[in-house]
Amino acid sequence: MNAETKRYPIPPFNMETALQKVQMAEDAWNTRDPETVSLAYTIDSEWRNRTEFINGRDEIKAFLTRKWQKELGYKLKKELWGFRENRMAVRFEYEWHDENNQWYRSYGNELWEFDENGYMQKRYASINDMPISESERKL
Repeated sequence: MNAETKRYPIPPFNMETALQKVQMAEDAWNTRDPETVSLAYTIDSEWRNRTEFINGRDEIKAFLTRKWQKELGYKLKKELWGFRENRMAVRFEYEWHDENNQWYRSYGNELWEFDENGYMQKRYASINDMPISESERKL
């Protein structure tokens, strides 16, 4: 990727392009492929995920690799909460199980900020996990 490469849609967002960007993120995360997911972020992207601070694509890839080694059977759903110019607020929930086959539903909110080329440069996520039985799964 060079500085001229665009990742459409690009800001400023309207309702259609904001919804498209959220769906693209959901689809990418559901691949559970750290390389694919990391390409949506700037080289120097800043994250806060729960209590962890992550900087740059290499750290994003390492984080996602660890995440999906722990969170098995991962399935995610995202919902646009609001947007303005190059920023979005997104609500999400996902389900996963651990190595002991205990299922969880994780809920959270993300704040996103995009650069002029459509890459996410900031992601702040607050997430809570709730143990569930397999019969309570929705996703």
